[in-house]
Amino acid sequence: MRQTRILRLIAASAVSGAVVALVPGAAAPAREAGSQSNASAVVRDVNGAVLGTVRFDAAGGRIVVTGRLSGLTEGFHGFHVHAVGVCDPRATDPNGVVVPFLSAGAHLNPAGTTHGHHAGDLSPMLAATDGRAVTLTQSEQLSAARLFDADGSAVIIHALPDNLAHIPVRYSAAGIPGPDAASLATGDAGGRTACGVVTR
Repeated sequence: MRQTRILRLIAASAVSGAVVALVPGAAAPAREAGSQSNASAVVRDVNGAVLGTVRFDAAGGRIVVTGRLSGLTEGFHGFHVHAVGVCDPRATDPNGVVVPFLSAGAHLNPAGTTHGHHAGDLSPMLAATDGRAVTLTQSEQLSAARLFDADGSAVIIHALPDNLAHIPVRYSAAGIPGPDAASLATGDAGGRTACGVVTR
């Protein structure tokens, strides 16, 4: 079973041209040869503890996103780039209720699409039983211009899995088939548990 998972990850890394070390204690995923490191984000939880780093590398006309984090709860977590580069764990909503990292705004979404098609939508992150997670994904919608627009951007890790608004019409909410408004906006990924401002 473990060998199968490793082979799948190696295959995924080959798509982007990157090489990933997959043994305990190994270095973070390596950059593609000749690629340029555009940006990174140091990810912290609501108490300010550093959980790890996410990096954005330009390679072959796309952005390769790599990261190694710890201190997460076991299981899948929504993982997105959000539209504002502010990570305030004491941010409040319009009613004055504290909502950690609400300051990072919504998902990066310059095209105004629904969830699953946002520029900031990334593959969900899977944390092992020890709370560690390694991620490697790619995006053709991210760019330096979008990451570093007037108000910047931030990486957010959510508390729950992200369904990417994939709710077939055989399911319904309030009698309406398919995903509801919340799913179309966020993929039901839950609260924001960690945040990192994207910097050059």
